[in-house]
Amino acid sequence: MLTIVRCIIVDINALLVMDIRKKFGENVKAIRIQKNLSQEKLALKASLDRTYIPSIEKGERNVSIVVIEKIAKALEIEISILFNEKG
Repeated sequence: MLTIVRCIIVDINALLVMDIRKKFGENVKAIRIQKNLSQEKLALKASLDRTYIPSIEKGERNVSIVVIEKIAKALEIEISILFNEKG
């Protein structure tokens, strides 16, 4: 009898990076909506391209510290709030 076992190799670091991007994006979106801002208005307030915000909110971007600061200032919040587990 021959048994074939499939192994899935997971890069845990890649998963953690993906999770923090997704959580950051979810927090940006939730706070933006709470403050009644469109993606375009947030981009304008943060001096970012309007097409950048949707990809941040989807967790597709690896944003720099400078961009994180711009977003926090535009949302009028502390940077740390963008990384809270509960948003």
